[in-house]
Amino acid sequence: MAWKKWLKMLMVAALVVMGAVSLAGCSSSSDSSVQDIKKKGELVVGTSADYPPYEFQIVKNGKQQIVGYDVKLAHLIAKNIGVKKVRFVNIAFPSLISELQNKKFDMVMAGMVWTKERAKAVSFSSTYHHGGQVLLVSKANENKYSGISALKGATLGAQQSSEQETIGKSLSGVKLVTESSITTLSQEVKAGTLDGLILAQTSADAFVAEHPNDYAIAKNITFKISAKTSDPRVVVRKSDKALLKVVNKTIKDAKKSGELDKLFKEAQKLQYSNNQ
Repeated sequence: MAWKKWLKMLMVAALVVMGAVSLAGCSSSSDSSVQDIKKKGELVVGTSADYPPYEFQIVKNGKQQIVGYDVKLAHLIAKNIGVKKVRFVNIAFPSLISELQNKKFDMVMAGMVWTKERAKAVSFSSTYHHGGQVLLVSKANENKYSGISALKGATLGAQQSSEQETIGKSLSGVKLVTESSITTLSQEVKAGTLDGLILAQTSADAFVAEHPNDYAIAKNITFKISAKTSDPRVVVRKSDKALLKVVNKTIKDAKKSGELDKLFKEAQKLQYSNNQ
């Protein structure tokens, strides 16, 4: 009789183990984000290509191309996934998250930063570049403002749905103008329609480097903001945990090897050589 009791216990234990394995299998197989990309043979990335050096457009061999730091990093991610082709879909910045959820692309790379509101809808990777936020002004207004309080009454620009818009809304007495295109906003600064444009340090540096007679970074203006909410990240759907894992490993390894710094410098060089 004892052997029957032990046999019964063994069968129960086996069923428990099989159930656990089955659940684990269902859990892992339910996220096919990486396999889906491999199956179609390309990584599709949503962006808003007016944010140099992260993403911008150039004409090469008579054709318009999207290039930049995010493009270079996307190819590195694709390589680690196991596909060679990367296709960028260029749309207005405010529509990127909703179109990601609609599965128009696999991920978003547009110099996008983490916010509480966005984090409710999508998942963010670790950061892949560090830089602050500054005020881009016309060359003539480089020394115009003595500090943040001196901005009262000024008309400032910021990209719609961006961290810069959040900063602008927090400034007392400032009239904020938002548009989807950074290029348009920068031209309004140059024309004098806007007193300044709130912009990531890296992008502002690029504008000044390419147009030193037109633009400057306002002195005495410092926007206090944490790295968590000011440094760019890759954005994926919440369900795509396997894809996020590959993205984070790519960023971690590229940081450690110095590849990220190399890619960023290459993007800046490309930007300057194309007068962006």
